[in-house]
Amino acid sequence: MEIIRAFFLLLVLVLVLNPVKISSEDGLLFLDYYKETCPLAEEIVSRNVEIAVLKDPRMAASLLRLHFHDCFVMGCDASVLLDNYGDIISEKQAVPNLNSLRGFEVIDEIKYILEEACPLTVSCADILAMAARDAVALREGPRWEVWLGRKDSLKASFDGANQFIPAPNSSLDSLIANFNQQGLDIKDLVALSGSHTFGKARCLSFRQRVYDINIEEKYDRYKRYRTFRRILRSICPNSGRDHAIAPLDFSTPAKFDNLYYINILQGKGLLGSDNVLLTEDHEGEIRKLVWAFASNQELFFTSFAYSVVKMGNINVLTGNEGEIRKNCRFINP
Repeated sequence: MEIIRAFFLLLVLVLVLNPVKISSEDGLLFLDYYKETCPLAEEIVSRNVEIAVLKDPRMAASLLRLHFHDCFVMGCDASVLLDNYGDIISEKQAVPNLNSLRGFEVIDEIKYILEEACPLTVSCADILAMAARDAVALREGPRWEVWLGRKDSLKASFDGANQFIPAPNSSLDSLIANFNQQGLDIKDLVALSGSHTFGKARCLSFRQRVYDINIEEKYDRYKRYRTFRRILRSICPNSGRDHAIAPLDFSTPAKFDNLYYINILQGKGLLGSDNVLLTEDHEGEIRKLVWAFASNQELFFTSFAYSVVKMGNINVLTGNEGEIRKNCRFINP
């Protein structure tokens, strides 16, 4: 078993050290893309993410989530940052994002400083990718190399945001199908679900999970779930307090670690979409991955880094596609 685990870890390490390249007719993503044109770009992003997270530790999870919600709608093109303007209906108004996504002001501040240093050089899409990496590292998570050179989209997709961002009460089949649409597989699904190891969620997102009791919980002789459910009900009543929040991981809510997987093995995932990784896994493949990540944090970190790099390369715009926005909230005049 140890030999198999070591081999799997080595395999994932190789994949991380040789990240996925995305090609287009016009170009590729590169490491050190801004080395000549804006040499301080990554340092500027890192410093300002650090300041934001020091002010508000929850912001780390919010910045990672921004990157996720951006990439799952038309690709990693900063469409999620666009405000309503002209014919553009902002993705911020979509159900998964409304009164939920945070961190836009942090991205605005970083973009302002970058425009002062290197006008019309660093894309908003690249800022999101770098900010996500730095946010995770600041909360004791892994750090990975970010491939850069994305361009910003000229449009948003309100309908896409409603359709493609996984809901907090998704079934396992829905999650798998949703990730497959983005070119992500089951290993990516399980690894990226680990982002729920930090941050918070609104009552609106986990109410159904609290008040719908499955068969296993109904006949819970040892009361394994009742205390946790009682805590959640004290935060989130059956009606009202929609915007009350609870930590996704009650054990280490501000730290990026592997306790998320231990939580769901104990039936203590906050969201319904967390718990279905086990309760609806009839083949047992996902359960094996959950156990592997629960027992080996280094393996989780390596797998997460690989999957988030892969996600960050979904349908990127490069070369003559898209633009470099001056203001992340609006396309250029």
